[in-house]
Formats: sequence, C-alpha cells, structure tokens
Amino acid sequence: MAIESSTFSPHRSGWEAFTLLRGNELVRRYPFLWDGAPLRRTAEWVGVLRAGALPGGAVPADVYEGVRTEILTVLDAEGPFDGVFLDLHGAMTVLGYTDVEADLVAEVRAVVGPGCLLSTSMDLHGNVSRELAAASDLLTCYRMAPHEDADESRERAAANLVARLTPGPDGVPPGRPHKAWVSVPVLLPGEKTSTRLEPAKGIYAEVPRVEALDGVLDAAVWVGYAWADEPRCRAAVVVTGDDEAVISREAERLARRYWDARDDFAFVAPAGSYDECVAVALASDARPFLLSDSGDNPTAGGAGDVTWTLARLLDEPAFAAPPEAGGRTAIYASLPDAGAAARVAAAGPGATVEVEAGARVDDGPHGPVTLRGVVEHVRTDDPVGGIVAVIAVGGLRVILTERRKPYHSESDFTSIGLDPRGTDVVVVKIGYLEPELYDLAEDWMLMLTPGGVDQDLLRLGHKNLARPVYPFDAFDEEPDLRAALL
Repeated sequence: MAIESSTFSPHRSGWEAFTLLRGNELVRRYPFLWDGAPLRRTAEWVGVLRAGALPGGAVPADVYEGVRTEILTVLDAEGPFDGVFLDLHGAMTVLGYTDVEADLVAEVRAVVGPGCLLSTSMDLHGNVSRELAAASDLLTCYRMAPHEDADESRERAAANLVARLTPGPDGVPPGRPHKAWVSVPVLLPGEKTSTRLEPAKGIYAEVPRVEALDGVLDAAVWVGYAWADEPRCRAAVVVTGDDEAVISREAERLARRYWDARDDFAFVAPAGSYDECVAVALASDARPFLLSDSGDNPTAGGAGDVTWTLARLLDEPAFAAPPEAGGRTAIYASLPDAGAAARVAAAGPGATVEVEAGARVDDGPHGPVTLRGVVEHVRTDDPVGGIVAVIAVGGLRVILTERRKPYHSESDFTSIGLDPRGTDVVVVKIGYLEPELYDLAEDWMLMLTPGGVDQDLLRLGHKNLARPVYPFDAFDEEPDLRAALL
C-alpha cells in the first residue's frame, strides 16, 4: 500500500484516491516480471493486492484496514509462500496510527510465518523506524531524487528476495541476512536533498560502492518525509548482508556522512518568495521560465487547491492584458475544483465565464478565487484530472481540473492546447522539477509558498517528532550513530 501523506493538509485520501491492482494485473505492473524476464522464470509469482495513490492527506483508518484485511486474507488463502515482495512508499499516515508501514509488515509476518522472507522496497522519502527495519528481512529504497530509478529499485528488492531463497552450491539457500540500522536525527525536505546536487549526490554515489563490498547484499539511505508529524520521521540508513562487522561499519559511515553534511544541504534551485521569483522571471530572457509553487505540491501530499499563488497571479499587472495588447503570458497548473470544472465544461470553448474556484479543501492560506475569462479548451476524459479546462484571463491561462492532477510532462500541456515552450512564465504545483520539465525549462526557481507541504518546516508546527532532530533542535553533543544489528 503506497501513498505519501501530509499531516499538515486537511485533505483525506479515501477509497477514491487509490488504484487497486490484483492477480496477474498486478504482476504485469512490474516490467521485471513480464513474460521472458529472467526474474519471472525464477519463481511462481502471485499478485496479492496493491493499493497505490497520488500523494495527499492522511488515510482514514477504515480504508487502510480494508486493504490490510484483503492482503492478509489472500496471503493466508494462497500460501504458504517462500517470500513476499512488499512495494511500499514509507510515508503513509493513517488516522489513529503512528507507524503504519511497520504495522502492515508485522501483520503480514504474522500470517506468512517466521520462515517466509519479506523484502521491502521503498521511496527514499519514506521513514524507517526500528520496528519496520526489524519486521522486514530485506529493505532497499530509491537512490535518485527525482525518482528515475524507481523500477530499478523494485527489481533489486525482488531479485534480492529470490537470491536469498535460491539454493547455493551446497544445496542450502542463503536465507535471512543481518541488517545494520542507524537512525539519523535529520529531517529535511526533498527539495534540499535532491541527488542532482551535492551533498546528496555524493552520499548516494557511495551507496552502490557499499553494496559491492564482500559480505554486503544491499545498502540504502532514507531522507525521511518532512511533512508528516510522527515520531518516526527522520533519515535512516540500513545496510544488509552476512558480515556483521562490515555492514555495521558501513552503515555507521554512511550515517556519519549524512549527519556531518546536515548544514550543507540547500534547495535544488534558487529559491525565494513569490515577489522575488516573479520579478526574476519577468526580468529574465529565459523562456519558458518555470516557477514551482512548492507549498501546495500534490506530488508531496498537498491538497492541490490552495489558491494563495493564483490569487496573486490574477492581480499581477504583467499578465493583465493578452499578448496582442502587450501583456506577458503565463500558465498556472493547476487548480482542482470539481464543481467549477463542471460548470466551465458545460459552458464550452469560446464561452466567457465567471466562476469561483479552489480552496474547497485547504482554505488556510487563502479562500476561493474568482476566474473571469474565456474558455479556451475543455477535455472531459483525462485519466487523472477528469474534466480539465483552460480559462484565459488576460495573458494568464489557468488550468482548472475536476480532480487533483500533477503536471510533469510537456504532453500534459499540449494535450489541452497549451504551448509551454512558447510561454513566458509557467507556474507548476511541484517541488523540484521532474526530468521532462527540468529539461524543458530555460531557467527556474522554487517559490517558497504556504500550504500543506510548506518548505519552511519550522513554521508548520511539528509537535510529535522524536526530538531532538535537526533543524528543529540545537545539538549540544553528537547524536548516537551506532548501528543496531537487527
């Protein structure tokens, strides 16, 4: 069960948020298990259940418990199993739980028994408590942010599982390895820990080197998830293998390197306030100039309908007039509001509309805005956004959607009649730019805006972290970075 959940967003991720895959449909989700793939031939693979969702708010307990019940029921009915591959995120928050992935893995263990190996693949923005590390026999996570190696990481988790179950020359499978776990009291947003830049680039470059050492099976470094207020939220290192001395030494070395670099992590791009970012974008000759409306990023858990930035863009003099009248052009992607999107779609392309939209879920930073403009495009079958409409307000094109939808690729824009390359300023609700937008942008900045995934962690008001943790606390002495063998 995989979702990233912000506890600072009022959004709730109910059943409607999750896509459920079962049986062969689930097995086919993974390219490394397609017919003809080497891993497919190594074992009989049974698809149990995967519930995956776009990041959002906390999950109601009944949704989690319903998914958990089905997983446990199928495991019990279809077993016994030699191994289980768990495809998790690691930053799911469920109302009433404080370490829900550890709960899920422990419940799976109770059903499949002590002899079954559990291999867990995670996002590097997940959280690895001691309980989760102890319950999983094998753990690994992505080594790239943005996550260009997600499938590679899942394949590594599945391959490691098979390898530990496959008999060696003596006819005996290697079985359960040792794990060296270190909790690192640092909690930073992903936008400060991108592997595109140092120090994260260098730290993560060490991970495959550690993995290649004799006596080591896998190595992983988790950044943790900054927008949940739970005791487990922090960085962690796990090195897995058969040589206790080597895995302990290397886990402690990676943890020390991460801790020592804590003051060196910086935003992945120049960052500033709304006013600073818009001023730079308008003064620049770079086109398109992308601005990241980071505080309400739906791919980090934001509600997606915060209107704080859009309200200011609507009042921005540079975008008040259309380009033929000397104005500048901009795209805003995007604002979800089911009712408003339906009304605009009903009006149709070419209609002049006035519609109130946004802030239906998260109205903390700013209330709804009024969009007065001409409908330029309507699509009613977007697989993620549902109804998608483009409203021209002067030189600004506002994308209004029925459901939350991230804008990560050029086709997201061109499919609704927009040309991001020919636009002066493109504002996207995102943190660091995904690869295609990163390549598209002539230049870009990170806007430090309010919302459920505010980059200013200190103003969010964390109360439940296991303190002390950097940057929330000062450290009078060095933390204990000794590895625990699990």
